[in-house]
Amino acid sequence: MDVKKLLSKMTLEEKASLLSGLDFWHTKPVERLGIPSVMVSDGPHGLRKQDEQADHLGVNESIKAVCLPTACASAASFDRDMLRQIGEAVGDACQHERVAVNLGPAVNIKRSPLCGRNFEYFSEDPYLAAQLSASLIKGVQSRNIGVSVKHFAANSQENRRMSSDSVVDERTLREIYYPAFESAVKEGKAWTVMCSYNRLNGEYASQHRGLLTDLLRGEWGFDGYVVSDWGAVSDRVKGVHAGLDLEMPSSGGANDKRVVDAVRAGLLDEKDVDLAVERILTIHKRYLDNAKPETEWDMEAQHELSRRLAAECMVLLKNEDGILPIAEGESVAVIGKFAKEPRFQGGGSSHINCFKVESLMDALEGVPGITYAQGYDIVTEEPDEKLIAEAVAVAAKADKAVIVAGLPDSFESEGYDRTHMRMPACQVELIRRVAEANPNTIVVLYNGSPVEMPWIGAAKAVIEGYLGGQAVGGATKDVLWGTVNPCGRLPESFPHKLEDNPSYLSYGGEGDVAVYNEGVFVGYRYYDKKKMDVLFPFGYGLSYTSFAYSNLCVDAESIKDTDTLKVTVDVTNTGSVAGKEVVQLYVGDCESTVFRPVRELKGFEKVGLAPGETKTVEFELDKRAFAYWNVQLNDWHVETGEFTIEICRSSRDVVLAKKITVESTVELPAHFTVDSIFLDLMKSPKAMAVLKPLIDGVMQAMGMSSESDTASSAISKDMMEAMIRYMPLRSAASFSGGQLSYDQLAGMVEMINQA
Repeated sequence: MDVKKLLSKMTLEEKASLLSGLDFWHTKPVERLGIPSVMVSDGPHGLRKQDEQADHLGVNESIKAVCLPTACASAASFDRDMLRQIGEAVGDACQHERVAVNLGPAVNIKRSPLCGRNFEYFSEDPYLAAQLSASLIKGVQSRNIGVSVKHFAANSQENRRMSSDSVVDERTLREIYYPAFESAVKEGKAWTVMCSYNRLNGEYASQHRGLLTDLLRGEWGFDGYVVSDWGAVSDRVKGVHAGLDLEMPSSGGANDKRVVDAVRAGLLDEKDVDLAVERILTIHKRYLDNAKPETEWDMEAQHELSRRLAAECMVLLKNEDGILPIAEGESVAVIGKFAKEPRFQGGGSSHINCFKVESLMDALEGVPGITYAQGYDIVTEEPDEKLIAEAVAVAAKADKAVIVAGLPDSFESEGYDRTHMRMPACQVELIRRVAEANPNTIVVLYNGSPVEMPWIGAAKAVIEGYLGGQAVGGATKDVLWGTVNPCGRLPESFPHKLEDNPSYLSYGGEGDVAVYNEGVFVGYRYYDKKKMDVLFPFGYGLSYTSFAYSNLCVDAESIKDTDTLKVTVDVTNTGSVAGKEVVQLYVGDCESTVFRPVRELKGFEKVGLAPGETKTVEFELDKRAFAYWNVQLNDWHVETGEFTIEICRSSRDVVLAKKITVESTVELPAHFTVDSIFLDLMKSPKAMAVLKPLIDGVMQAMGMSSESDTASSAISKDMMEAMIRYMPLRSAASFSGGQLSYDQLAGMVEMINQA
């Protein structure tokens, strides 16, 4: 398919027709020119392909497929290679099923635990989300299947999701909400990007030229096409000009006609239409030239892969008295409806129709000493005394009790946000009562986002299993019985209560306006800055072994911001079993002129170690690791000064640290006015060279001297100095006794700015 040649042969109507879908999942063909239709499909952690009755909310059944660990779980792996394996498995399924583009991954930031789609987002941290999503993208696209990175941009709530206006300042967008998309484009080379439903600072994402053309293509170099979220288009003509190439699903021809009419009326340049068509066909050619429907899709092998990966994602939150792993021969009461009918994925557009599901009880079939009780139901939140009594009875007779609990489907789904962070009351009461009957109680959680844990003191061990895919039951058994040493880490903070979250006061918005008041202080950036106690910090997770860190080295004590810093640290398994440690590197600016977090994740590596084994872990840090987004420069900027390099077990557990100095190679442009205060002017050597005599004169006029301490008391001296520091330059005219005019001050300012 010669795209440019085909484009030259198309009529305007044919070109416009290619800018919207044929139906729910297919693009339009142009049979006259031999341009085929291709299929796109949901399912970032599997394939949700619908053959006939189509929808975008997971209502109608799709083909049988494999559900791999969802993003909330896979992010806990902190393992780039694992995400690539998930992508490769999804890509194989798409090739087999003739799907050209898999709609995912979803890389939006977890601003609040309440977001209904947090289960399919990676993290509250932009670096972690960026690194893991880029690896997933590389995996999918290595199979010559495209991805559609979503939802671009600032889509962190479901409330009023199709009309809400995300009001976010530029620095916060650049530092928190854009990086995962930037990495998807620059590192992952994503074939397509999906624009979000919401508005961003007043403009719908589907027609936001600054977002879709200036930033995505102009700055980041995106060479694929932008597709709308299903039904996200407001003004189709404006969208074509903005850079929205493909509208999905079909508009029934209505928007195609609007595009044609706009071109003929001179309201839309036909070159915009040509460009959109060329992008779409170029991407589809990549798939068509490499389509391999004969690709083997071994679902059983992918099921086993899903089990192995799900175990790698599980986070051991508590293990009092080393109660885990469970020893062979111990009697165990397994309690909870989720132990037989696990919740392993979220609801909505990512819902996979699994060819098989493996529960914990399935995995324990034939294991001696296992008893079971349901404990709770998911139809109601109210405790069922009969079910609880049965659970207490089996727990009292066992060496250990394992309660599998979490959030039912109704608590979190695409389409609506949660209203609280609580678990169902029936589960909370069950945990309390079972723990009273058996002090060796272990809780396993299946949930897509953080929950409050008022029962945490009663449980001896807690495992966060997230939503681990269709083989989560086998993975749970592997971790509980120690076949797998848990190595997951939390990709988000768990606050004690919802009210602690930085977005609590404004999340969801007022009417259609959602103001991101917390700025860059999302998740651990906020909790660490406030020194606020949390239930579990970002990056936290335990192991059945122990690790020691030593020999933190940097290859330079002082660098320029154009240099790269190499950091190495040794990690040793000091325990008796093999295990994997997630080495986390954070960077903190010791002193800055802008508000910055205490520390920010800038590197991580998962390393496997045998007992007694030591490995050296290496990191490389470039300018972005030290920079913040400077709105004055409209660029990333590093301030000259000291920075901390910290090796941590979590955002709260610093193991080793070093300080280095980074020198900025960019001088901020000085732009003073007569309204600038003396405090800011005195920080500039250029300004002081001009203003020193003036400052001395002002101090003398106020009864002070810059050379000696003439104030009558320390208090009055401090007061007078403060008054001068915060005084605008224009006020100097008032204290000069007529010797200095406003025009003269303006001339001084111009001289300073031009120096």
